[in-house]
Amino acid sequence: MINDEGEQLGIMPVGAALEAAKAAGLDLVEVAADADPPVCRIMDFGRYKYQQSKKLSESRKKASVIEIKEVKFRPKTDEHDYQFKLRNILKFLADKNKIKVSVIFKGREIAHSHLGHQFMERLIKDVAEAGLPDSIPKLEGRSIIMILSPKQ
Repeated sequence: MINDEGEQLGIMPVGAALEAAKAAGLDLVEVAADADPPVCRIMDFGRYKYQQSKKLSESRKKASVIEIKEVKFRPKTDEHDYQFKLRNILKFLADKNKIKVSVIFKGREIAHSHLGHQFMERLIKDVAEAGLPDSIPKLEGRSIIMILSPKQ
């Protein structure tokens, strides 16, 4: 049994602990049920729950949210379209977002998947100053997928 100031009161029966909590105008809360004997504490449980929610909201405020943006290409993407999407990728990396880059094959284009891998290698070289790939580009179904992360 622990009182509201953090002092140990020793081992006591449940009835006596409830009387002590009622006399203090606070709640009797079981802190460690697995201990032998179980540890209980006299505290204002409503205030404790409020403080816990405040700590949780503070930790959420401090946590940085990383969005994953997606940019899709085709193996026959024209140079102007490539440069336009490359500018968007660089802008997303500057905003500290991760980017999922996909090269999507339609029909018989899948027979030339090496073009997609060359495309990804070119993209890695073009964004080398702003970001790095998390993993090597992988062929998954009818698309080659890669995740880019901003440099620290």
